Amino acid sequence: MRLTVPVAKVVAALLADPDAERYGLDLMKATELPSGTLYPVLQRLQQAGWVAAHWEQIDPAAEGRPARRYYRLTPQGVTDGRHALAELHAATQPNTEPGRGQARPAW
Repeated sequence: MRLTVPVAKVVAALLADPDAERYGLDLMKATELPSGTLYPVLQRLQQAGWVAAHWEQIDPAAEGRPARRYYRLTPQGVTDGRHALAELHAATQPNTEPGRGQARPAW
């Protein structure tokens, strides 16, 4: 899975509570991603086996709203997502010398 900024945002939002089921609008608010970015990311995560999705079983007329599609990390998604975010974090941290607090050149 290629960890782009939008993918990292979605994975981080889902990892905030890995057991929770989240729906699109909730994830849009948490990630600040538009729907045109969020839903393709969720589709890619599903194809990679990181996310499972299902439609809620409600009567839209009784609830006064359409049914929501809920997304949740799979066990593989939790493990791989944590690993990928940790690698991303390590790769984006400045290279510092112990006790100095100043960045070293990467070369």
